[in-house]
Amino acid sequence: MPKFVIERTVPGAGKLSNKELQQMSATSNDVLRSMTAEGTPIQWVESYVTGDKLYCVYNAPNEQSVREHAKRGGFPADSVAQVARIIDPTSAEGPGKP
Repeated sequence: MPKFVIERTVPGAGKLSNKELQQMSATSNDVLRSMTAEGTPIQWVESYVTGDKLYCVYNAPNEQSVREHAKRGGFPADSVAQVARIIDPTSAEGPGKP
C-alpha cells in the first residue's frame, strides 16, 4: 500500500498537553476505524510533533483517502505527498552489501 507524509499546521503543537494529544489521537483512530469498516484500508503509522506542525506518516490506497481522513477528523492537511522511496544510513552501503 502506498505511504504518504502529511504536513499539518497546528499552532502551538509542540506545547500541546499529553491529554490534548491523546484526544487528537483518539479522534484519528475513530475515523480510521470507520473508514476501514467502510472499505477504505488506511493506517496511521506515526507522527512527529514540532513547534507549530505535525508531520504524519500514513499507509493508504491514495491521496484522496488521506484527505478524507483529515476532513472527517477536523485535522488540517496542508500538504500530502506520496513517498516515492525510502532511504536511511544503510543506503550509503549500496545494494547487496551487509
